[in-house]
Amino acid sequence: MSETKERIVLDVAYQPQVRIATDTRRLMLDVIIALCPAAIWGIIQFGWNVLLLIVSSVCSAVFFEWAYRKLMKKEDSIGDLSACVTGLLLALVLPASAPWWIPVVGNLFAICVVKQLYGGIGKNFLNPALAARAFLLASYATIMGTYSIPKALQAVDGVSSATPLTYMFGDSAMPAYYNVRAIFLGTTTGCIGEISALLILAGGIYLLARKVISWRIPVSFIGTVALLTLIFGYHGLDRGGWMIYNVCCGSVLFGAFFMATDYATSPVTLNGQLLYGCGCGILTVLIRYFGGFPEGTTYAILIMNLCTWAIDKGFHRHQFGVSKEDIAAQKAAKKAAKEAAK
Repeated sequence: MSETKERIVLDVAYQPQVRIATDTRRLMLDVIIALCPAAIWGIIQFGWNVLLLIVSSVCSAVFFEWAYRKLMKKEDSIGDLSACVTGLLLALVLPASAPWWIPVVGNLFAICVVKQLYGGIGKNFLNPALAARAFLLASYATIMGTYSIPKALQAVDGVSSATPLTYMFGDSAMPAYYNVRAIFLGTTTGCIGEISALLILAGGIYLLARKVISWRIPVSFIGTVALLTLIFGYHGLDRGGWMIYNVCCGSVLFGAFFMATDYATSPVTLNGQLLYGCGCGILTVLIRYFGGFPEGTTYAILIMNLCTWAIDKGFHRHQFGVSKEDIAAQKAAKKAAKEAAK
């Protein structure tokens, strides 16, 4: 009698292994659900062109992902919904007045260059949607800087299409209709998905409750912006009001919950996530105060994306069952092996 033995290879490169009842598709679906309130509010306030932009963006993102992987003879990946999330995120950081082809151009860059060129989901070192937004800002500055007036303000005479941030860091006084209530509820000018702090917070809380994201990055990001703007202040508003406007206006909340928390481009170490969030907040404030562009969140997150590898390297993950002496011995052995190889 002979026995047939099957060889089982277990990859234990990353410990510990934890089996959970979810997958990439489920995570991406949760992100889409969290974005829906802001997307629906954008359609209500800016009209049906927003729906056209969302459809155009999502469809083009899915098409470019399918076409690229088909051309490269790789396994189809559109079923994980990551391309849908990229398309939806890009649409929500566009002005409502943008033409339908703008997200198509942006997704060509986001999917083909930023994501798939480096191997696909999980291997990109920049957030695809944010990289596409930066690309569009550099290529189509006029289109990206022209904002529609929301329905809630169309009955007000003399309303400007300038955003609250433009007034805050410009020479003009903040109009009365740009009060804290309007900014919190979402009746101001701005990008489609960024105008309502309330709905962004609702989406962020949903992601936290579903454990899709950790609290460390958004809390450290938002907290850093709040602390620095409270300390330094600016003209035209008291320090408390200035801090609230800086947190609730522009891309800070949206970026903190939906962009900076991208798995592939943010640190995996716990302390690294806190440092990463603080770095995003510091750079956002520096760009707003000293840059020529009133909104610094996009570039702050992209810069910190590039620092993620160094942050994770600086905060080594704990190896279970391995003492500090063992780690020191491993390092000494590696160093000796390198010297011997020379």
